[in-house]
Amino acid sequence: MARIPKHIAIIMDGNGRWAQARHLPRVAGHQQGMETVKKVTMAASGLGVKVLSLYAFSTENWKRPASEVSFLMNLPIRFFNSFVPDLVKNNVKVTVMGDISRLPKKTQKAVNDAMADTAHCDGMILNFALNYGGRDEIVRAAQKLAQKVQAGQLDPEQIDEATFGKCLMSDQLVPYQDPDLLIRTSGEERLSNFMLWQVAYSEFVFMPEHWPDFDGTLLKRAIVEFQQRHRRFGGLKNK
Repeated sequence: MARIPKHIAIIMDGNGRWAQARHLPRVAGHQQGMETVKKVTMAASGLGVKVLSLYAFSTENWKRPASEVSFLMNLPIRFFNSFVPDLVKNNVKVTVMGDISRLPKKTQKAVNDAMADTAHCDGMILNFALNYGGRDEIVRAAQKLAQKVQAGQLDPEQIDEATFGKCLMSDQLVPYQDPDLLIRTSGEERLSNFMLWQVAYSEFVFMPEHWPDFDGTLLKRAIVEFQQRHRRFGGLKNK
């Protein structure tokens, strides 16, 4: 495929609705969604995508029932235990954006071990947004800059988009920190506090399929729609 987006971000929505439609508990949808992550990761890597960012757990998801949150906190442990060998084999590097210090210790260990085990990989980056919120990220960046100004290390006049961007959690993804394509499954059409700064000029593709039904074919369909868009970044299309 021509003109593959370098950075694809996905809001993985619809696990619970997928399960409920099958008269299954919501956690069954999350379990199936984990298998979808594996399939889509391999598909994206095979297409030549540089960064795949997945919205795994938001700062707002703590409001869900305790039993569901507990299940979600155990998912990364099972996911990485089974999938890290395949990631290493396919040269995929794991990164995380979000405050993982609030996660259970076992979950933190699984995440940190996955990052350490794939640190040498230089292929596609599989970037998980885990205990992440876009507004929280922006506030934290503002706090970092304020501290530098207070310490006399930075003049307020020196703060521009590039300086601000370096304080964001996505700075580790440079030069692909801004998604070219944002996909949301399950028919919802909102950002839900995901990468608010970075998607300023992303192309959005909203798809009706629930995340557990998503696969490499649907990923290609979203990419084809992306390829039909004309990205002008506020300017005019070249003649």
